[in-house]
Amino acid sequence: MIGPVVDVQWLQEHRDRVVLADVRWYLDGRSGREAYEKGHLPGAVFVDLDRWLARHASPADGRHPLPDPEVFAQGMAAAGIGDDRTVIAYDDAGGVIAARLVWMLRATDHDAALLDGGLTAYEGELVSGPTSPAPAVFTPRPWPDDRLADIDDAATGAAVVLDARDPARFRGDTEPVDPRPGHIPGARSLPCRDNLDETGRFLPVAQLRDRFASVGVREGADVISYCGSGVTACHNLLALEHAGLGAGRLYPGSWSQYSATDRPAATGD
Repeated sequence: MIGPVVDVQWLQEHRDRVVLADVRWYLDGRSGREAYEKGHLPGAVFVDLDRWLARHASPADGRHPLPDPEVFAQGMAAAGIGDDRTVIAYDDAGGVIAARLVWMLRATDHDAALLDGGLTAYEGELVSGPTSPAPAVFTPRPWPDDRLADIDDAATGAAVVLDARDPARFRGDTEPVDPRPGHIPGARSLPCRDNLDETGRFLPVAQLRDRFASVGVREGADVISYCGSGVTACHNLLALEHAGLGAGRLYPGSWSQYSATDRPAATGD
């Protein structure tokens, strides 16, 4: 299996052997598909996060619970992603959205990686309009228990629990979308966007390891990552793997699920 992050040079050298997936999505309601059709990397297919990478939101499950494996498989097949194809995914936000697709594929033993720097790292001409890939065969696989955490796992304090949201939401200064402000008691703030440098590319591995060490992550640690709805949390998990610190676990319900319960919430740093 390839590593979780590849650069533009790697993509250029392997372009004819991979499926390039555009996974743009916006919390403010803008259309990722419209952004894709206005301009995307040549040959890239669009993968709709809300349709194929999550099932319907509910207070019980959160805003982006994992889809049924059969639905995920249907979306991948429609995008031309077959069982044996390598997928390189990107967005226009340093990979914090596209990480969800990459994590889902890697967790089910498919080759997939983020394109380091995403859309901004590509220096060629963009292509407009939709792409119509040939359908592929993608076999449904169950979500592996050892890569997932539930609300109880996240709340016990037995693991190192990382919150990928921005610091203001972690502290509870603001909460634009979920029922309550704050964070899971005992969680450590590790904003996923700080995995990147000023150009939107991943920090060097040594710096990533220092970031994780600063919140108590050592090799072999049991790490659980969450965010608002289980999307950007995947970026921290890929960064963890990229840094050589293991795979970690995703709490898919994340704060959108937790904050809809009567469990205690913490505020401040």
